[in-house]
Amino acid sequence: MRFASMLAVALTALAITACGGDESESGASGSGPIKVGAWFPLTGPVAASGIPQKEGATAAFEAMNAEGGINGRKFEYIAQDNAFDPQQTVQAARALVGEEEVVAIVAANGTAPSAAAFPYVLNQAKVPIINTYGGAADWYEPPRPLLFGYQTLYEDQGAAAGAWAAEDGHKNILVIRSDPAAFAAVAKYVEPGAKSADPSVSVDELVVKFQTTDYSPIAGQVKAKNPDAVVLILAFPEAAAYLKQAALQGLDIPAYGYAPTADEGLIKLGGQATEGFKAVSLNKPAMDPSPEMQEYRKALKQYAPDEQPSANSAAAYAAANSFAEVVKGIDGDVTAESIAKAFESAGPVETGILPPLKWDRENHLGTNQIQRVEVKGGKFVAVGDFTEPPPVVGN
Repeated sequence: MRFASMLAVALTALAITACGGDESESGASGSGPIKVGAWFPLTGPVAASGIPQKEGATAAFEAMNAEGGINGRKFEYIAQDNAFDPQQTVQAARALVGEEEVVAIVAANGTAPSAAAFPYVLNQAKVPIINTYGGAADWYEPPRPLLFGYQTLYEDQGAAAGAWAAEDGHKNILVIRSDPAAFAAVAKYVEPGAKSADPSVSVDELVVKFQTTDYSPIAGQVKAKNPDAVVLILAFPEAAAYLKQAALQGLDIPAYGYAPTADEGLIKLGGQATEGFKAVSLNKPAMDPSPEMQEYRKALKQYAPDEQPSANSAAAYAAANSFAEVVKGIDGDVTAESIAKAFESAGPVETGILPPLKWDRENHLGTNQIQRVEVKGGKFVAVGDFTEPPPVVGN
C-alpha cells in the first residue's frame, strides 16, 4: 500500500545521490555531492502536508542531478521525519548536521518545530536554514543570521484573505480557526486586512479544537451567527470537513482561506463542496499551464510517481530550485558559510512557480507576495497575478 511504503520511507533518511562523482567526500568538498537536508512531518497529524513537500523537494533535486547537478556537482538530499514535534525536530537536526554533515537545511517544514532547532543549527553549528515552509515575523524582523525564507508570513496571508472577502462586498465576516496559538496569531489579522478594504466590515470569530473531524455542530454554529462570508484558518483536511458539512446543511456562504487551505488535497477530500472556494496561495496552482509548472509536474511524475500534483509539493519543488539557483553563483567550495553569504546578495530569482524572490543583507524574507486562487471545475485556478497583501503586518 502507498501509505505503508511512505511510512517506511518516513522512518529512515531519504538519500538522493545520482551516479558520478566521488560520493565518499563531504558535502563541502569541491568534487563530491553537495549534502543538504530537511525535516518533514512524514507521520502524525500534518503528514498530509509534509509528505508531498518532501516529494516535491526530492523531485527537484533528482531532476537537477539528472541534468548533471550544478557547476559539475550533484546533490544528496537527506530527509528526516519530525512528526511535527519540536523535540523530534531537534533530534533530526542533530542527525542531519552532526552526523550527516549537511551544509544547509532546505525546504523543511514547520514554524514551532523548526524554531526549536534554531539554537543548535543556527547558533551552535552555524548551518543556514533556507526556505522553510512556515515562519513568523520575528524570524525576519530584524533579519536573523543564517535564516532565509521564501514565503509570505502567515499573518500577511490572513490579512490578504480578509481583504479579498471585503473587496468582494462581504460585510459580516466570520473567521473559523483552530485553537492553537499559531492559528490565533494568523486569525487576528483577518479583521485589519478586511477593514483595509472596507472600514465598515464586521469580523467575528469561531474557535474550533485542533484536529476536529466532525464539523456538523460547527456548521450549525456558523448558521446561527449568520455571516455573509467565512475565512478558514484551518489545516486543509479540516477546511474540507467544514465545507462538506456546510454543503450538507445548506449553508450557501462564500468561503475564503489562507495558504495551507489552497492545496489540491482540499479538493480531493471535499469534492464538489469545495467549488467556488477562494484562498491565497504561496505559488501558482499545481495544474497551471505555464512551462514551469509543466516541468514541475514532469519531475514529480518521474521521481515521485505516487504523488499527485499539489500546492504543497509545488512550493517545495520551487523552494529547492531557488536554493540551487543561488548556490550556482558560488565561486569556490559550497559550504555553510559560502551559502549564507550568497543569500545575502541573491536575487532576483525567478522560478515561475513562486513570486519573484530576492534576498540581501537587510532582507532575509524573499517575498511578501501571494497568489489568489479559486476552485473552478474541480481544480484551483489563478485569479490575477502575484500581489502584495494589505500593509497591516509589520510593513
